[in-house]
Amino acid sequence: MTDGVTAELLSKVSDIPADQWDALNPRGNPFVAHAFLAALEESGSVGPGTGWSPAPIMIRDADGIPAAALPAYLKSHSQGEYVFDHHWADAFERAGGQYYPKLQIAAPFSPVPGPRLLLRDPALAPAILAAAEAVVDQNGLSSAHATFVEESELELFRAAGWLTRMGTQFHWQNRDYADFDGFLSALSSRKRKAIRKERAAAQSAVRIMQISGADITADDWDAFWVFYQDTGARKWGQPYLTRAFFDLIGESMKDGIVLFLAYDGDRPIAGALNFVSPDCLYGRYWGCTRDVPFLHFELCYYQAIDYAIAHGLPRVEAGAQGEHKLARGYEAVPTYSAHYIANAGFRSAVADFLARESQAMERQIEFLGEMAPLNALHLTFASRAEGRTVTLTGANPALSKGLTDG
Repeated sequence: MTDGVTAELLSKVSDIPADQWDALNPRGNPFVAHAFLAALEESGSVGPGTGWSPAPIMIRDADGIPAAALPAYLKSHSQGEYVFDHHWADAFERAGGQYYPKLQIAAPFSPVPGPRLLLRDPALAPAILAAAEAVVDQNGLSSAHATFVEESELELFRAAGWLTRMGTQFHWQNRDYADFDGFLSALSSRKRKAIRKERAAAQSAVRIMQISGADITADDWDAFWVFYQDTGARKWGQPYLTRAFFDLIGESMKDGIVLFLAYDGDRPIAGALNFVSPDCLYGRYWGCTRDVPFLHFELCYYQAIDYAIAHGLPRVEAGAQGEHKLARGYEAVPTYSAHYIANAGFRSAVADFLARESQAMERQIEFLGEMAPLNALHLTFASRAEGRTVTLTGANPALSKGLTDG
């Protein structure tokens, strides 16, 4: 039991002082940083009409300073999450339940493993998770989902009785390579030749620039917005992020952003946006206005490797999905999510599904690891436990009379 703890359900991350929020993110993960989450809110990328209603949950210390927080959202659909639960929703609703709204603990539109429990003290994990459960239970929601949970937090979720799920991504690992040729030397001759051929084809067709920080201009963002719109329209039906979002992060996060742009003469025709932390380059969004053979691989994978080697970054995370990344030096790694299911019968069915799915995922990642150019794969699995209580205060309009946002 976790008695005597008061948690607040708030309406916006931007209502919390940036320094207080970021003090709970000491390793500086960009996707749970105050600047990133506030830019989503201020730009209208989340909020009314998006199906993502901000609902951060917070516990303060005796001095009123945030001591624990969850970047949480009330969701009226399952778009922009990259951990797919559409079949869960379908099964629950066919059985007479109402799956939406649900509570999502996530970095919106960002399939990037990272902290989801923002804690000054790990001992606060049971209380903040109990607060999330209380939001679900007291408001008649079906479930809560924490997606792309970093591995070090899994035991905290499991100890609270949340079900866990495994997925797969493809990351590049920097093994102290001196340069790109040093990386290629670790691959088979066939892979080296294929990558050199792809790079030569792309680089002979366009001029590529890496632009970062204050050197990124409004014209660069305008060009990238066109690229992002094209990819968003083809993949998701409509882009998740508004144009204003890029202006906001271009100002508030400029020191942690690098753009790779490809030019035909003086005209940009493709681009890839990356975020940078002290230990990783995160490839996030890409698009083009003209198809050029192998340009996607060059901008999203090879330029990222070049940058990581030059700046001594340990790894590159190139986003969700994509077994084709194996042939380009990226390796399969497990990703994780955690799930609180309120209905006991539905929870039992989901638990049974996850037990079988995890066995299949274990076999798949083992198989992909054998296919990787460098065989370095480490897996962890675990179990679950139950139960706790918490008092909720605060006001979130989205829950005052049920979730009405579309």
